[in-house]
Order: sequence, then C-alpha cells, then structure tokens
Amino acid sequence: ELFTPECKFKESVFENYYVIYSSMLYRQQESGRAWFLGLNKEGQVMKGNRVKKTKPAAHFLPKPLEVAMYREPSLHDIGE
Repeated sequence: ELFTPECKFKESVFENYYVIYSSMLYRQQESGRAWFLGLNKEGQVMKGNRVKKTKPAAHFLPKPLEVAMYREPSLHDIGE
C-alpha cells in the first residue's frame, strides 16, 4: 500500500490519559495550531480545523495489546 504524508499523525497522551492524534502535515494558517483527529457523535470524522485537543471528540482510549515477552538468549544458553 502507498502511504502519503497525509497519513502521518503525532500521538500524544493528554493530561487525562486519553490519546490524541495531530496531523504532521496540516496546521491552522493564522495561529499555526495543529489539526487534530476527531469523531462526532455519529462516529463520522470531523474537519481537522474544527477539532481542539481539549474537546472530547479528539480523545481516544488506548487499547493495550497482548505482548509476548521473550528472554534474550545469553551465551550460557547455547548448547555446548
């Protein structure tokens, strides 16, 4: 698949432990404020210039992934 610069987002943890995503490409012309990813009540994407990081529309809950932990092999583990 082909990803363009429009697909790049900066992931930040907000003060209430929600995750917010801001565009790496687009910003407000006058203020230079970043455009944030947001969803409205119907689950549709909102325009980036209308979303502020303090609004609940931009707050996402991180979902922990199940991670398998492996021990790094050492020289003592190698069969002689």
